[in-house]
Amino acid sequence: MGVAFDYCLDRPENIDAILNGLDRYNPETTTIFQEYVAQQCETQTYDCYANLALLKLYQFNPHLSHPETITNILTKSLTVFPSPDFSLGLALLPPAVLSAAQDPSKQTPSSTSGLSEAVATLLSLHRALTNARYTDFWSSLEEDSTADLVADVQGFEEILRVRIAVVVSQCMQEVSREVLESWLNVSGSKFQGFVTEVCGWKVDGEKVRIPLNKENEARSSVVRESVRFEQFGRMVKRAYEQPA
Repeated sequence: MGVAFDYCLDRPENIDAILNGLDRYNPETTTIFQEYVAQQCETQTYDCYANLALLKLYQFNPHLSHPETITNILTKSLTVFPSPDFSLGLALLPPAVLSAAQDPSKQTPSSTSGLSEAVATLLSLHRALTNARYTDFWSSLEEDSTADLVADVQGFEEILRVRIAVVVSQCMQEVSREVLESWLNVSGSKFQGFVTEVCGWKVDGEKVRIPLNKENEARSSVVRESVRFEQFGRMVKRAYEQPA
């Protein structure tokens, strides 16, 4: 049975009370939510429902928007790739910010230009992940501006490395060691330890073998159709009937 979208095991009681009451629309709670986002970044926890509630408050109260918190929310949503959380957060951003992030030519000198640039960078990382361009993702992450952008999220690289490994395990049974090293941005003994101890995979020479699971196992499906002869008879009869 799936977990409810608004459920979070690590959510504090005061945050839960706000989300389940009228105070979730109270502008005075933005500070509380912002502190909660900072806590998530430090403790490697994640609460999508609370983060989206804060972005919704920013929609209603643009003057209370905090750019650093917005970028941290989007960065945290990348850590649960390939879930759609990043797109959900993106949809709650101001149209001007979103438009400038998607098309740099539309950026204008304003108070939101810095936020637009940050969102554009995160959007580029998200596209690299969703399009399985993992090597490009790590290359972008090595740039100073990008590294500073995700610095507040503790364990960002380690978490993304695990998320990429999960996606790989869902669609492959075997992969080249060289390719996997570039996808995970790790090599040598660290690669060996991550693949065998964290992932539970087997390194066989220049190949890495992934155990079968319900996602990567090829299974044939048999489709049976039950159509009686009488049904064909009615169809043929109607074909010869004259229209009234």
